[in-house]
Amino acid sequence: MCNFNRQDEETKARLHLLMQECAQKAGSVNSLLALIEAIREKKPNALIDSSCKVESKGLRLSWNKIIFKDKFDVLEEVVRLRDVSDGIGRNILDAKSEKKRKKILNMLKTLSPIEFKVVAKDGQKADGFELKIFETLQEESATINPLFAALFFCSPEFTKKALKYEIA
Repeated sequence: MCNFNRQDEETKARLHLLMQECAQKAGSVNSLLALIEAIREKKPNALIDSSCKVESKGLRLSWNKIIFKDKFDVLEEVVRLRDVSDGIGRNILDAKSEKKRKKILNMLKTLSPIEFKVVAKDGQKADGFELKIFETLQEESATINPLFAALFFCSPEFTKKALKYEIA
């Protein structure tokens, strides 16, 4: 999912609009990109950091629940280890084996209540925004929020390409 060039035109347009809106709420494109860079600096991954927050120069990202490594590993596999041309609306519950599907369902139950909040730090002008890990969550289908994937798993280049994309 994190290869912008391999997405279809409709997906590229949707990602562009989503990233533009997000950048506006973050105060600027540079503020959003700085937040993504701050997320990348956390090792091994910001999501499994016990403080449940990341700060950049002008923004603070926080979430309401610790994500443990076992759930993170399943989430990472779902987001990263699929065909790069899979669209942003792909059902993550389409696992071929029942064992893998059960792991994904368990991860969904654990991580679905988590909410992420981006707020401006003192003196910064930004409305901020909230997001969840999953865009849709129904009994037989679930999709990853493309904004979540862009923030935590895709490269900053993915976001830059989405922001620069021109809708035909």
